[in-house]
Amino acid sequence: MRVNKKYSCLPAEEKGIHIINIRAIEDIGYDQHESTLLNSLSKNPDADCKYGLYFRDGKRKVDYILVYHYKKSSAGKTLTRRVHHNDSSARSTKQDQPLPGKGVQLEMGESEPHVDYHEDDKRFRREEYEGNLVEAGLELERDEDTKIHGVGFVKIHAPWNVLCREAEFLKLKMPTKKMYQINQTHGLLKKINSVIQKITEPIQPKVAEHKPQTVKRLSYPFSREKQHLFDLSDRDSFFDSKTRSTIVYEILKRTTCTKAKYSMGITSLLANGVYSAAYPLHDGDYEGENVEPNDRKLLCEEWASYGVFYKYQPIDLVRKYFGEKIGLYFAWLGVYTQMLIPASVVGIIVFLYGCATVDENIPSMEMCDQRNNITMCPLCDRTCSYWKMSSACATARASHLFDNPATVFFSVFMALWAATFMEHWKRKQMRLNYRWDLTGFEEEEDHPRAEYEAKVLEKSLRKEHKHKETDKEKLTWKDRFPAYFTNFVGIIFMVGLTFAIVFGVIIYRISTAAALAISSTPSGRSSVRVTVTATAVIINLVVIIILDEVYGCIARWLTQIEVPKTDKNFEERLIFKAFLLKFVNAYTPIFYVAFFKGRFVGRPGDYVYIFHSFRMEECAPGGCLMELCIQLSIIMLGKQLIQNNLFEIGIPKMKKFIRYMKLKRRRSLDHEEHMKKKQRYEVDYNLEPFAGLTPEYMEMIIQFGFVTLFVASFPLAPLFALLNNIIEIRLDAKKFVTELRRPVAVRAKDIGIWYNILRGIGKLAVIINAFVISFTSDFIPRLVYLYMYSENGTMHGFVNHTLSSFNVSDFQAGTAPNDPMDLGYEVQICRYKDYREPPWSENKYDISKDFWAVLAARLAFVIVFQNLVMFMSDFVDWIIPDIPKDISQQIHKEKVLMVEVFMREEQGKLQMLETWKDKDKKKGENCNNHSPRLSRSHSGSLSSCHSYPLDV
Repeated sequence: MRVNKKYSCLPAEEKGIHIINIRAIEDIGYDQHESTLLNSLSKNPDADCKYGLYFRDGKRKVDYILVYHYKKSSAGKTLTRRVHHNDSSARSTKQDQPLPGKGVQLEMGESEPHVDYHEDDKRFRREEYEGNLVEAGLELERDEDTKIHGVGFVKIHAPWNVLCREAEFLKLKMPTKKMYQINQTHGLLKKINSVIQKITEPIQPKVAEHKPQTVKRLSYPFSREKQHLFDLSDRDSFFDSKTRSTIVYEILKRTTCTKAKYSMGITSLLANGVYSAAYPLHDGDYEGENVEPNDRKLLCEEWASYGVFYKYQPIDLVRKYFGEKIGLYFAWLGVYTQMLIPASVVGIIVFLYGCATVDENIPSMEMCDQRNNITMCPLCDRTCSYWKMSSACATARASHLFDNPATVFFSVFMALWAATFMEHWKRKQMRLNYRWDLTGFEEEEDHPRAEYEAKVLEKSLRKEHKHKETDKEKLTWKDRFPAYFTNFVGIIFMVGLTFAIVFGVIIYRISTAAALAISSTPSGRSSVRVTVTATAVIINLVVIIILDEVYGCIARWLTQIEVPKTDKNFEERLIFKAFLLKFVNAYTPIFYVAFFKGRFVGRPGDYVYIFHSFRMEECAPGGCLMELCIQLSIIMLGKQLIQNNLFEIGIPKMKKFIRYMKLKRRRSLDHEEHMKKKQRYEVDYNLEPFAGLTPEYMEMIIQFGFVTLFVASFPLAPLFALLNNIIEIRLDAKKFVTELRRPVAVRAKDIGIWYNILRGIGKLAVIINAFVISFTSDFIPRLVYLYMYSENGTMHGFVNHTLSSFNVSDFQAGTAPNDPMDLGYEVQICRYKDYREPPWSENKYDISKDFWAVLAARLAFVIVFQNLVMFMSDFVDWIIPDIPKDISQQIHKEKVLMVEVFMREEQGKLQMLETWKDKDKKKGENCNNHSPRLSRSHSGSLSSCHSYPLDV
């Protein structure tokens, strides 16, 4: 294969790395001398380069920025200023530096012989790496004369031929000249769609990309041999800024630096401090009077503003600016938020139904009726006295708001809602794949991570030291076994720590309840349960927020020591560990209240004790559902308000302020330098680096769990999630547009592992809601009483049926109340909530038959509910197709049109060949009819005849 020397890197023998030689396009006219690293200075450079968006010549666009730190001595600073402000000869001296990194440092080296070896090593690595980038076809320009002291910038530009070459390697689908009509609806559907468009027009963003399209360009993977198929009338805009930065980033990852006997890509260079940052530039400013129109400004006005919270998101513009992966996240968040609207409406209706029927609820009316004179057994030993059931009237009435027959319907509805949401998202995802030309896109294996390559190199060196001949090394499970063992032990320890903290809060609740019960005021004794519950939940919330941050760091560390091969593997393993730890952290206190509190209490005279001194706490007379509702609402609202919103706003602002103060401290006091407007890359350097989408997805997945897992106990959860997400979308948008450096665009056709996690939570929600309705609420005991024990077919007598009797003379020594006359009369029989035989029975205090009847009904309900709802969810999955019919038709139409395009091209080539053959034949006949005098030059004539097609 013939190799063009212009695009071949250094020989592999000299570099010690694997090189791929690339054949260039012949007709581009690329000159290698134009890609040398320039340090150009012009008379009005800021105006020419649009304040850093272009090179100094004002023509070549900056596609990527590399940032590095360097040390300047006082002599070096003087010399730099002299070069910048001196005459044109000094400028030309600086401009004509042929090698990267040879600008100011060489002159500094002459004036200051003692150079830090560590800094010198970094400079040599930068020189080699930048030289390799130049050999790969990129054009570089250095800028060290900036407002940020001690920070240098390398601007990178990808010329046209490099963009074409890499677009072909990456198989980027680009729009061709061929356009086709998108199938439109007809008849009644067309009228309905037009009416909907007119109604929703005020909430549509004023963005060109968001308008409905009637025609679409046919897309095809870019090929240099088929450039005639593509619309190349405007080469500057054919590859947009997102695509250009993606291409440059691929080259940066592939290019290596082999100093110090090992290979280093851009990720490793960043990790070792050779470069301090690498990022693409934002399109320009987003605020100001004389700001030129750009996509960033448009996004800020139509998307990243709280004033447009009621509008749809301009998803196509988000994808155009940030790439498909971030576009899919915001599209998913938008679909999730839209789907929360019907769930919120139904949840409000269920809550209002509870409010409307609270005065008609017979069990709560019986509990509030003081004429019943039901005396309850003490809630703790010695310090607690007997109490009237009517004192828990408020709790019983509040429980009915969330524990009523409508909550069962709402649980079924939310299970079907989760299945519908997943199917709706799959269909939306397919529409986006079609619109964004991702159909048929398959993610290729990513480059190995720098840490993985370092480990493999270390393993190879060990084997070389032992004089063993080895093939290409890779890490096996034996190499990773210590890391796997550390992961297992670490996760078990973290889960155990979470359980220990929940256990500690249980001890706090028990001891605080006993302490507050000593209070002599009746009002204090009546509010003990509410006070203990509220304070314990706040403690849980604070612990959850702190442990969330700790677990996030630990999950990242555990993933790093595993040394995954690619970034995708690293991200998936990190997500799994972080989700597992944060799931356990967020839901363990809620699981305790829902399924364990009040289950292992014992009975009066034979209570269960912790450490032989703390008695296990009981549920309120109305059940634990009200306490579960309080726990769920405070944790959910607290996490959303404090962790998600305040932290997301406050921490980036604080980091930005600290970074600004550090730069201000380092900044030179030169007035002219201070007054100079910052370049675009300087402004972006002060922004917060993009840390990935994992934290954004994680908070939404945890919220999705709150909305679905325990929705039977808190029907208003979808409403609070909806209100939070309306703010969250604009908050995230503002953060991406104004607070973060522009991330590298990543192609993706789905949301990855998050979809599987969502499906898992949806399935788990069915099981958990079945157990909440069956075991936590009183729904099943009420049904059993109504159809098995009620004398008149009503709920009258239900409260008395659920209470058992206890003779106070059977208290264990030292556990009876210190003040038995606290109610004003002597108590002989007290009541407690359980299904046990009375003290006058032969088997007193044994579990009664009623208990087994209720337990059988509960288990039967769980089985029926779970299977019925699972079947209905699977039916919804089956009945809704994953790919919309119109999209499948359009995809098929694109394939047919593409075949037609290539068939026409082939026919055109055949016709051209036939034309050439006919002309060649006629020319040959004319040559054969020449006179004999020309016979000596016959062969020459023929050759001249046959040269015609070659010339064409």
